[in-house]
Amino acid sequence: MAGFRSLARQVRDQGCDTALRRYALRKCLERFAPYGHRATWDHLCQRHGFGPDDRELDPARLVAALEELEEARKVWLAYEEEFAARRRREKHGGLRALGAPDDWHRDVWGGNGVVRCGDPAVHPTDPLPQVVRRLVTALEHGPGEACPVCAGARIAWTGGPGDGGWYGPVCADCGVEMPRAVLTADALARAREVRDRPLVPAA
Repeated sequence: MAGFRSLARQVRDQGCDTALRRYALRKCLERFAPYGHRATWDHLCQRHGFGPDDRELDPARLVAALEELEEARKVWLAYEEEFAARRRREKHGGLRALGAPDDWHRDVWGGNGVVRCGDPAVHPTDPLPQVVRRLVTALEHGPGEACPVCAGARIAWTGGPGDGGWYGPVCADCGVEMPRAVLTADALARAREVRDRPLVPAA
């Protein structure tokens, strides 16, 4: 199975058919897709001006989309390196238990869905590296009161245990499903209140 860098070389290979280069870019998302596969593809299509099913398009657009994806991946890989180094130091010091951010991190190792968006059509519009960097900053600096990606305050708790879907806080403004560790206890409580609030009947 080809790795991310091998697939990236195919996207840049001017000797390859454009459709094959597009396919290689899609395959890159199986290795790194911050919003999840479908939402990340939708984001790249919108930002770089090609349709999700285009077979013949300007190869420069594919390369530009790849470069955005690569830059976001660098941000995430740097965070993972620091995460691994910190865990080694903690284990050496006798701390074996995982904290809340670490428990979440185990589920997104490699970067797939690190800034997951449940609805593929609802995701941040800013460049991927900026979005990933904002999340990493929030993870490193501790919990806050708003969405770390867009600073939105409309956060709702979705799902529930055993429903098979996402279970946690979601930003209603940018669609990001946030790790609980980036929100304060008060912000999480308010998000749960939004979920638990009964619907008001229409007049």
